[in-house]
Amino acid sequence: MDPLVQAIVMGLVQGLTEFLPVSSSGHLIIVPALLGWDDSFIRSLAFSVMLHMGTLVALLIYFREDWLRLVPALFASIRDRSIAGQPDRKLAWLLLLSTIPAVIAGLVIGDLAETADFRAVGRVAIALLAGAAILWLAEQVGTRTRRIADLDAAGALGIGAAQALALVPGISRSGISISAGLFAGLDREAAARFSFLMATPITAGAGLFELRKMVGGEAGGDLAIGPLLAGTLASLAAGLVAIALLLRFLRTNPTTVFIIYRIILAAVVAVAWLGLWDR
Repeated sequence: MDPLVQAIVMGLVQGLTEFLPVSSSGHLIIVPALLGWDDSFIRSLAFSVMLHMGTLVALLIYFREDWLRLVPALFASIRDRSIAGQPDRKLAWLLLLSTIPAVIAGLVIGDLAETADFRAVGRVAIALLAGAAILWLAEQVGTRTRRIADLDAAGALGIGAAQALALVPGISRSGISISAGLFAGLDREAAARFSFLMATPITAGAGLFELRKMVGGEAGGDLAIGPLLAGTLASLAAGLVAIALLLRFLRTNPTTVFIIYRIILAAVVAVAWLGLWDR
């Protein structure tokens, strides 16, 4: 298949699955494996980085009004040494606090998470099932009575710690952090919104870290500008759609459809993987 078409497909997959609770890293492993794609560029670090930059821009565009309030609020709280009575100041610090576990996890096991064994297709299937079970349990026990304004430091840190588990392909960053939000008592839309806001600095930091590798000559494969741009734009467009649709969906619906999807996908992957294994 033409690399341009592959790049667009992968961009759409990244944009949709980065925000839907079904695991973007898992899909970026599964899709080429199932379709038999082995193009070195599609599997390169440079392409992966640009796909994530596309979803980062989607976050910044969709939540631009939030960040235009939160960033000044953070600096104002530092200047005044106070967050009392200022919801935006409180939220800015909660988001900053929530990023700490993921940063630590990335520094400690980030290289391990990129190894072939860690990203094996069979393990992705197991992680998909584990993530589905966690999301189902969160739906059962979560009270869904709290808004983001009700979240405290312990809750934010817990959601951030859960997000760190997304280094395991198949778990899903949005899925595990939404689950943690539900466990903390947030309603579904609030859990998703906090998850997306929390993802912005993490995605930016991870993207800059990987860009450093690119500058150092670790990109892998020849850079194909056309597919690179096409994949990035597809990721951006699909990301914007996914954010809007999921927030709207969760206002009135549970996450059951995503739980079922994860189970079905895990079964498909297991069948395909076992078939390849037997040969």
